[in-house]
Amino acid sequence: MHNYKKHAGDKNKERAYHMSLELSKRAAGVKPSSTLAISDKAKQLKAAGRDVVSFGAGEPDFPTPKNICDAAVKAINDGFTKYTAASGIVDLKEAVCEKFKKFNKINYEPSQIVISNGGKHSLTNVFSAIIDPGDEVIIPSPYWLSYPEMIKLVGGIPVYVQCRKENGYKISSTELEAAVTPRTKAFVLNTPNNPTGMLYSRKELEELADVIVKKDIYCIADEMYENLVYTDEEFVSIASLSDEIYKRTITVSGMAKSYSMTGWRIGYTGSSKELAKAMGSIQSHQTSNPNSIAQKAALEALRGPQDTVAVMKEEFKKRSIYTFERIDAMPLVSMIKPTGAFYAFVDVSETFDMSHNGKKVSDVFGLADILLNEYDVAVIPCSDFGFPTHIRLSYATSLETIKKGLDRIEEFLKSLK
Repeated sequence: MHNYKKHAGDKNKERAYHMSLELSKRAAGVKPSSTLAISDKAKQLKAAGRDVVSFGAGEPDFPTPKNICDAAVKAINDGFTKYTAASGIVDLKEAVCEKFKKFNKINYEPSQIVISNGGKHSLTNVFSAIIDPGDEVIIPSPYWLSYPEMIKLVGGIPVYVQCRKENGYKISSTELEAAVTPRTKAFVLNTPNNPTGMLYSRKELEELADVIVKKDIYCIADEMYENLVYTDEEFVSIASLSDEIYKRTITVSGMAKSYSMTGWRIGYTGSSKELAKAMGSIQSHQTSNPNSIAQKAALEALRGPQDTVAVMKEEFKKRSIYTFERIDAMPLVSMIKPTGAFYAFVDVSETFDMSHNGKKVSDVFGLADILLNEYDVAVIPCSDFGFPTHIRLSYATSLETIKKGLDRIEEFLKSLK
């Protein structure tokens, strides 16, 4: 045991001692995910016996297709349970290249591919590899709530551009150009978009690409929902438009949404060889390789039958149409018909300052609280998505469940005075 005596001359030493036990400013500044927090609370209420309908986390309700699960079992039985190359196995990189060429119309070589522990990890690798402290990253608002936190964790500065409802919540080339400064390093493009479900057209992407090339910045293209487009509009990868935009784009996708593999945690990026090498090096120190078994499952997902993808997409389309038609007919709320992903982005601003059983609906958090605690419906307030006038509903659940949840929301809206 050491005796620690306080002396006047030890104040600086004592202060330094206490400072060493403080969190870093970056860690202290990170917000927890409100999406996961609300989804967890809904699960707790369900476990307590409440009949909660959750429109929370964006997770397909379909089981992972059997052929994919069988490939994982085979990998285990074959003893494929050891370390792999840090940036992923060659077979899977080649399959990703095949998929990029066929579906996205982009040519990448295996040396340009990094396989990571999910889409979030892929994005974390990207920001870690390109952002220096003080660099700015332009994010169109509304946005997926994790982008700003990832950027801040590597010392970057998120710069938000508020997008207009009349423009489908999409950033225009004029708005992008106006937001670029000498400190701008990158622009985040998410299509189809979370939380809006909107898709950028080829023309819109061409106009954005012109600005990105002119300003010589990176484009981080998050295409996680690329397989989930429900109209005749074509899905276009911005990197496919020209050699110049290709050089500046990091294309990010993964297995979670298209193949109902959320828990398997496999994401991937396509980029320049130099950037891929840097991200592979970063990953080698932070996590080593992605799960070996999940890599074999992902290989089967990409190269095996694709009929289950089409079946899931068709079911999501039905749910999308039903959800829009129901919400469009409700009082006090409005939304634009989504093109893709599996989210309804609902403007609830007319409910503010109205009252429910004598209690004022002050903001989206208050609205979400009433819905969860009094109507057993979990929705996501979109303040953390850059739009405090909206909520997000994930329709990645059965039509029966969606109907039940929307019935309750409609009952709540009709009760407001």
